[in-house]
Amino acid sequence: MTDSKRRKGLVAVSALLGGVLVLSACTDGGDKSGKTSAGSSESSQQEVDKAAAADASEAQIAIKPKNGATNASINNAAQVTVTKGKLTKVVMTTADGTPVEGTLAADGSSWKPAGQLERSTTYKIDATAADSKGREAHENSSFTTVSPDNSFIGNFTPEDGSTVGVGMPVSINFNKAITDKKAVQDGITVTSSSGQEVVGHWFNGQRLDFRPQDYWQGGSTVTLKLALDGVEGADGVFGVQQKTVTFKIGRNQVSTVDAKTKQMTVTRDGKTIKTIPISAGSPDNPTYNGQMVISEKHKETRMNGATVGFTDDDGKGEYDIKDVPHAMRLSTSGTFIHGNYWGKGIFGNANTSHGCVGLADVKGANDPNAPGAWFYDNSLVGDVVIVKNSPDKTITPDNGLNGWNMSWAEWTAGSQA
Repeated sequence: MTDSKRRKGLVAVSALLGGVLVLSACTDGGDKSGKTSAGSSESSQQEVDKAAAADASEAQIAIKPKNGATNASINNAAQVTVTKGKLTKVVMTTADGTPVEGTLAADGSSWKPAGQLERSTTYKIDATAADSKGREAHENSSFTTVSPDNSFIGNFTPEDGSTVGVGMPVSINFNKAITDKKAVQDGITVTSSSGQEVVGHWFNGQRLDFRPQDYWQGGSTVTLKLALDGVEGADGVFGVQQKTVTFKIGRNQVSTVDAKTKQMTVTRDGKTIKTIPISAGSPDNPTYNGQMVISEKHKETRMNGATVGFTDDDGKGEYDIKDVPHAMRLSTSGTFIHGNYWGKGIFGNANTSHGCVGLADVKGANDPNAPGAWFYDNSLVGDVVIVKNSPDKTITPDNGLNGWNMSWAEWTAGSQA
């Protein structure tokens, strides 16, 4: 055999032996039963999983809102409940670790925060529960409450627990423009113990008032319910209020100012109780006609004509009185019925004011027998003052709480219910 042939044969034998070695390496260590090592590992893991499942707690914890939620409610978020077990520990904190107090139900079935949450805040919850065998279950969640930019509130009057006059509407002013008026109005209900039908009227995108067709019944109780939490009032802007307010209607008092005779007649529950000489607006600055509702009361207040457009520069006559006694607001634009200590001999004789209704009074508001003091002491926020026979126009319904100057048909036409 030549050297060349011998070398080729050795190469072939080496290749064959190499293949045998490779094949042997792939099969060495195989389970005699035919199972591979990988199969054995999978089987062992399945047995472990079965054992863990058999020992798992039956308690099932649920946390609302879901983990990662944004625009969460400040009233209804962080609701923790459990089935097939009892909650044993719930820890709620802000993102920086500040603890949030909560209340655990007596039967251990639920937990909730003790108070309203803050807006634009991230909260974390860790909850633990145990089933009947004492086996524990754990759940956690994190969410962020709605921000001020993405929420709206309604500032309302009258206040909870107050007693007001028969003309007092429920007036709500929203801090952001409402585009879905129906959704928002559907989240608000106003009812009266008198059974009177109460309807809302939108003056614009931010003001919604409620009233019955006629004045509230004296002695009745009115309930306002705001269920606006989560209501989308505008694109991406949600309500946050969930509140019930009640107030009482006092006696029926309506006072009628006759600008021509310069007298005011005060009636209570249909009976005249007092007639008071007055001085209304001058011919150049007459008092509005119409039904006006007392919205504020001040024993003494400053009245500066410049704030409502009266200056010497425009010839309207400037004034600045720092201690006007017994002042009660009738319009947003600055109409008041108030005491007057600087006018002499005008009451019942001349109309001299810049549009207000004046009653005789004393400086310092300390004489209870003065007509201005008597009317102040015997008036409630919400009482009606009607002005008639003035040369001015009727006050607009949205200038103050004066929606009574609309017919019922006009009022109901502004409802989105």
